[in-house]
Amino acid sequence: MTPPLRIGNASGFYGDRFAAVREMLEGGPLDVLTGDYLAELTLLILGRGRLKDPGAGYASTFLRQMEESLGLAVENGVRIVANAGGLNPRGLADRLRELAARLGVDVRVAHVEGDDLLPRAGELGFADPRYGDPLTANAYLGAWGIAECLKAGADVVVTGRVTDASLVVGPAAAHFGWARDDWDALAGATAAGHVLECGAQATGGNYAFFQEIYNVKPLGFPIAEIRADGSSVITKHEGTGGNVTAETVTAQLLYEIGAPAYAGPDVVTRFDSVRLREEGPDRVEISGVRGAPPPPTTKVCLNHLGGHRNEMTFVLTGLDVEAKAAFARAQTEAAFGSRRPERVEWTLLGVPVADPATQGQATALLRCAVLDPDADTVGRAFSGAVVELALAGYPGFTMTSPPGGGAPYGVYRPAFVSNGEVEHVAVLPDGARVRISGGPTAPLPAAEEAPRTFAPPPAAAVRAPLGRVVGARSGDKGGDANIGVWARTDAQWVWLEAFLTTGRLAELLPETRGHAVARHVLPNLRALNFVVAGLLQEGVSASTRFDPQGKALGEWLRSRLVDIPEDVL
Repeated sequence: MTPPLRIGNASGFYGDRFAAVREMLEGGPLDVLTGDYLAELTLLILGRGRLKDPGAGYASTFLRQMEESLGLAVENGVRIVANAGGLNPRGLADRLRELAARLGVDVRVAHVEGDDLLPRAGELGFADPRYGDPLTANAYLGAWGIAECLKAGADVVVTGRVTDASLVVGPAAAHFGWARDDWDALAGATAAGHVLECGAQATGGNYAFFQEIYNVKPLGFPIAEIRADGSSVITKHEGTGGNVTAETVTAQLLYEIGAPAYAGPDVVTRFDSVRLREEGPDRVEISGVRGAPPPPTTKVCLNHLGGHRNEMTFVLTGLDVEAKAAFARAQTEAAFGSRRPERVEWTLLGVPVADPATQGQATALLRCAVLDPDADTVGRAFSGAVVELALAGYPGFTMTSPPGGGAPYGVYRPAFVSNGEVEHVAVLPDGARVRISGGPTAPLPAAEEAPRTFAPPPAAAVRAPLGRVVGARSGDKGGDANIGVWARTDAQWVWLEAFLTTGRLAELLPETRGHAVARHVLPNLRALNFVVAGLLQEGVSASTRFDPQGKALGEWLRSRLVDIPEDVL
């Protein structure tokens, strides 16, 4: 039997634990180490950096990590695959070669390019009527450029914008010799890649039942032992912090997904076919994943410069908090005069406790976030006007920060182009350029209406937080938010699937009202996934929500009181 390919992850975002690369290389056996550094916001940040320095545009942290660990990776025979190239994978590959020469490390570096469509933005119609030409325009490439580089003997492969899961699919496809139409194997590796892509979230990070996770030690990063048929076992290095359980894996599978037919450039992965089985401590098998041909179009991440933003937060203490908030709001709105920012959003945070024993318990916060195309309108003209109220405002007036200037923000927008418009290129260690041709495609299946389970007959119920019986994980998909919810037992699942409808979600989370909400059922995971369109406005950088990436929506939902049958508690 062919042994599995051991693929570990050492980064879930640009800014993740710096030491994780060395920890993963020193912690136990690996064949491949991946790193995910990109998100829509990251590309915006890199795009703004590239305006100042055309030679920038990549994740500089990765280069510093390689300075510390490249020799160790080569010594251990571990290949590195990372999307740290950002907007400039060629530049990062060149810097890596320079670094290797300086360190005296013999390493073969390759890169993948072709995702950057900015030079063709006008031709492809990416201009926005309001914001003009994009700052960045990057297609989501797939796994086959990575696979080509590895088959040519690369020790390190850096890419621009590929799908996060492709960092895992590419090495697996190269190692096992999968064909472009080995749909189930590719889908299985995609599911494993989706679990790995956010690092320690698969080993107990951001986990609803975090108090059950022993995490005195830093959480270990996940490893997928991928088999020739695409099935895998998710695990971690022995002795590292956290746990790998069916529920920690479920939580990550539900993170930032949409419909069960999860479309990517390599394969459409049926998340409703995923089966999990705990085969031992910190070992969870993923099997049964079904795949289908990818769609004939490729998603493109567009970031536009939207304007400028700022915010100020009032501290409200003691009695009459709501009246103080109304007074502060009215005074601020009056102070705007004729220079009212284009968008103003007020958020009251927290409620003081009765008879507070500490000043913190007596405090709530009132946040005012403002956006405008003009930097001056949301700069000192705004923050200075707020501070000028200090001696004329509500009793106990204070702020969380001094006045300051605004900062630019970006607007995220997705686009789609025909696959043939994207030139996916593998640049091999010897400099040869290999064009990755398109494979079979098929239209995405129509959204399926899952059969509705009839509600069980009424039973004695207890008023309790929903989180007593369900876990949740939420996040952002551009301007949309997703909330994945799973039950812990079969009995709880029967109740949850019938109970938590889109209408009930609107009751429990009133801020979702007025937004289109799609509900998807994943019975193998005992889970529901809700996608709330437009809740996060125009993406994280432009969102005025207090939680602009929707990371805490799931925990808000779990805190709501509902009537739970006694027999499922």
